[in-house]
Amino acid sequence: MTDESGTVPRRSASEEEAKALASAMRIRILRLCRKEQLTNKEIATRLAANPATVLYHVRKLVSVGFLEPQEARSGPSGAYEIPYSATDKSWQLNLDGRDLRLRGAAIGAFVSEVGQVPASEQVQISRLGIRLTEEGHARLLERLQALLDEFEAEEPPEGSTHYSLFMAIHPDSPPETQLERQPGNARKANP
Repeated sequence: MTDESGTVPRRSASEEEAKALASAMRIRILRLCRKEQLTNKEIATRLAANPATVLYHVRKLVSVGFLEPQEARSGPSGAYEIPYSATDKSWQLNLDGRDLRLRGAAIGAFVSEVGQVPASEQVQISRLGIRLTEEGHARLLERLQALLDEFEAEEPPEGSTHYSLFMAIHPDSPPETQLERQPGNARKANP
């Protein structure tokens, strides 16, 4: 069911779904399997990871419906292989403040992925500090989410290139916290 803007409203993630997204490896697996159907061995090769470790993560993603097994096929050596395809289920979730573990996982996945991209003018990194009212913050988030939803819903044209976008919006830490973290400023314990 879509809302008046034509997008599917986000629903609250279950505890298991939130836990499944709290892993850089699982986020990277979802990204790979969104582009194409991949077997466990193919995923492990692309991530330069142990196939047994990848299989553990693949099974976790399947159990919460973020990955779907596809029709079995015969691999290069004739072995029975199951390719997996990512569903859009994880995109349609709201973590409702349960994002503490996801923060590290998302940043870890971003650092791993961007670290594999050769130097390029196509890698754009920007950082902006702005001041917003609560209404302005809500408006910014709404506009950004609508833009992301619009591009996510488009069918990519033939010959299009895969890109990744990492975005984080967070309040700055209070000035007293920033001072405590600077070198030479030891944090004093309360008596």
